Amino acid sequence: MNTQSGLSTPYPAGPQPAAPVPMPVTRPMYWSVRRELWENRSIYIAPLVVAAVVLFATSLAMIGLPRRMRAFPTLDPAKGHASIVMHFSMAPAPIMLAAFIVGFFYCLDALYGERRDRSILFWKSQPVSDGTTVLSKAGIPLVVLPLIAYALSVAAQIFLLMLGTMALLGSGQNPATWWGEVRFFQGLLIMFYGLAVHTLWFAPIYGWLLLISAWARRSPILWAVLPPLAVAAVERIVFSTSSFMHMLGYRVTGAMVEAFALKPKDGGNIDRLSQLDPARFLSAPGLWVGLVFAAVFLAAAVRLRRNREPI
Repeated sequence: MNTQSGLSTPYPAGPQPAAPVPMPVTRPMYWSVRRELWENRSIYIAPLVVAAVVLFATSLAMIGLPRRMRAFPTLDPAKGHASIVMHFSMAPAPIMLAAFIVGFFYCLDALYGERRDRSILFWKSQPVSDGTTVLSKAGIPLVVLPLIAYALSVAAQIFLLMLGTMALLGSGQNPATWWGEVRFFQGLLIMFYGLAVHTLWFAPIYGWLLLISAWARRSPILWAVLPPLAVAAVERIVFSTSSFMHMLGYRVTGAMVEAFALKPKDGGNIDRLSQLDPARFLSAPGLWVGLVFAAVFLAAAVRLRRNREPI
């Protein structure tokens, strides 16, 4: 020990031990969602292709915008408004529909596919719980696809807004009137609201599809569709009623009924904040009953994945 100057050192001379390095946070949910995006490129490619087709078709229709703007002052206000904003306001609809269709088929294959190709053996060996895996797969149609659809819809409308503005300026017209009719910034909020309410409303459908995907040994689409149709057929034959079929129809189309206050004169066009009815939507029993069923279906899917083996 060094005793120079009457002092002693607590450690022998030489390199000191390094401080322990903290372990990084693994974030299993984040990487599970990233895995789904890596393995299922149709999640973003299909809506992107639909958006490109919609933009091409709508761009051709925008050629006639200057002519419609000239006729606008002579038309009934409601008809004139619809004639000049129809193509612009309807452009996001196919993109959102494509996102919901992709979510439908994704859920059917999400848990069935990993059992079919036996990759479930590898993923179960990883430190990721069955609950995290199922919730990450449910997050694709409930969070990721709506956000992709919203981003593409906003980008499409910005492009069409610029295209329409250039078409009007090129024909010597002032685009201010058209800008006032399309209500672009209101449309952003309306689109977000519409995607949110439909996603929540369709949650039990996605939960049911994930449950079937975890359970079926083959043809999950048949197992997802045929049992509800069989129940509806038995009810019709035995009781001569169609309550179950009406319930299914309500689950598919009820979001529009509960979340929007539409009038016949609107013609199905939603471009005003006054047409939104969030209080009615949030107080609808169908919403909360559906969310309860969605939670039950997802819990059952977690349990099935824990016990299921490769096909």
